[in-house]
Amino acid sequence: MSTQSIFRDGLLAGQSAFITGGTSGINLGIACRFAEAGAKVTILGRNPEKAARAADEVRAFGPHVLAVTADVRDYAALEGTIRTSMDAHGPIDILINGAAGNFPAPAMGISSNGFKAVVDIDLIGTFNACRAAFDYLRKPGARVLSISATQGSVPSMMQAHVCAAKAGIEMLTKVLALEWGAAGVRVNAIAPGGVEDTEGMRRLAPTPEILAKHTESIPLRRFATRAEIAEVALFLASPAAAYIHGTVLAVDGGHAQAGFGTAAVLG
Repeated sequence: MSTQSIFRDGLLAGQSAFITGGTSGINLGIACRFAEAGAKVTILGRNPEKAARAADEVRAFGPHVLAVTADVRDYAALEGTIRTSMDAHGPIDILINGAAGNFPAPAMGISSNGFKAVVDIDLIGTFNACRAAFDYLRKPGARVLSISATQGSVPSMMQAHVCAAKAGIEMLTKVLALEWGAAGVRVNAIAPGGVEDTEGMRRLAPTPEILAKHTESIPLRRFATRAEIAEVALFLASPAAAYIHGTVLAVDGGHAQAGFGTAAVLG
């Protein structure tokens, strides 16, 4: 995960991380990196078999791994998994809000239920995890990190539901930073652009032609790797970011600067 890492070994030794959506994609990469850095990691997903497989993958990087299952839209079930993590790994030092849903569609092609599902998973799920975890956070010293996307600040065609949900996550991040800072809880977000080898990227760029157009719209002319996003998450969870609070950090190769919302990146 971190052959190019600048961080010292054991950076998160003894700390507990709870990661929603931690069974795949970006969040699984973060789970592996945090385990490698010494953290006790709890990954949450909806599918028990998928969660078990992901936990085995994370254990290749560190021994203290717990897989739990719940839907982030179900507050009571989510709170129960957080208590289970607390019993196994102690107070939560790092909460990663990564559960998300996405599908490309024009606004007129999104049903009310489809729009609501994405907002419920992304935004309501993020609030639920933050609200349910607060009493179990190690205060002061805890860190909350939500995974947004560049769609949260730049409008993107075919993504009305995601843009709305991610914009909500980013404003929630800023409000919680105001309210929770006095308790010593740092709250930030990462807004990745396209990340290779993820389900989201396969959905948004399903053909080589669309993938090529998307790549050309990125100033750095490539997508991020999961390992690069994990390194940014590790930075924000580290003492090096001790005074970063209420920030949404874009990690997109300059994509948002290019005004991708009006580009024909989806064909």
